Amino acid sequence: MRWLAGALAMAAVTACAGGDRAAAGEGPLVVYTAGSLARPMRAALDSFSAATGVAYQLESAGSLETARKLTELGKIPDVVALADEDVFPKVLMPSQASWYVRFAENRIVLAYTDRSRFAAEIDSVNWWQVLLRPGIETGRSNPDLDPAGYRTLMVFQLAELAIGVRGLADALARASPLRNMRPKEIELVALLESGDLDYAWFYESMARASGMRYVRLPAALDLGSADLAAEYARAAARVVGKSASDTVTMRGAPIRYAFSIPLGAAHPALAERFAVFLLSGSGRAALGSEYLSVLARPDAVGGGVPESVGAALRR
Repeated sequence: MRWLAGALAMAAVTACAGGDRAAAGEGPLVVYTAGSLARPMRAALDSFSAATGVAYQLESAGSLETARKLTELGKIPDVVALADEDVFPKVLMPSQASWYVRFAENRIVLAYTDRSRFAAEIDSVNWWQVLLRPGIETGRSNPDLDPAGYRTLMVFQLAELAIGVRGLADALARASPLRNMRPKEIELVALLESGDLDYAWFYESMARASGMRYVRLPAALDLGSADLAAEYARAAARVVGKSASDTVTMRGAPIRYAFSIPLGAAHPALAERFAVFLLSGSGRAALGSEYLSVLARPDAVGGGVPESVGAALRR
């Protein structure tokens, strides 16, 4: 619970760091990040701050909610890092960003604890049957706010196609009802630990960071394999887009995290330095220290990528 308390406090407002070496007037570096990136990004920012003396402010929320801070509220950070690369072209480009860098990957897993009902028998084959048993409480995040939420719905669709049980996707959705839905997955941790939930849909990195047991699903279902993009694309979810009156269709794809420096960032040069740091050995190590799987070869999409960032990608 100590981990949860720290993470929730960080997500709720800001996490700040700095040092006497920061140049006068430099920063703070403002970073908006997905909820599942909060711990890895804080580790990277702490390392960057220790090396440079630059102060930072970190704010985390579901990736769609984070994107709408830019599109609806006009709040522009120096760096924005999201759990789904598709949020950039479908919500933020071209008005708020012109490029993004894909830098990390993940997969969807089913988290649980020793006290979860049927914990001793659930596995990668019977998981869906266990979830449909009477009395089982399963949680998920809100698909209109958090990619983990709409990716969970995609897992349900892919499971129906793979297992061949008609109506399975709808049945699994009903088995994780609205009362068990939270804005982002981190808020499900306490419900699992207290026993209010038996199971919850998480990213693997979050399950590991929170010390949860989890079922790793077949690769055809978990959105974790780059080789299965065509299979994943058979699943889709329609969610709220740039505003409450707008919707976008998100299609199944291998999970890729991405970051960018938004147009209108207050400290673009400082943001470039941090972006280069994220792509360095030290930045990658900091992200990995919090269980995030960093891509061996990150790459950029779009135009106007800063030269320093492009050079870091070519190393």
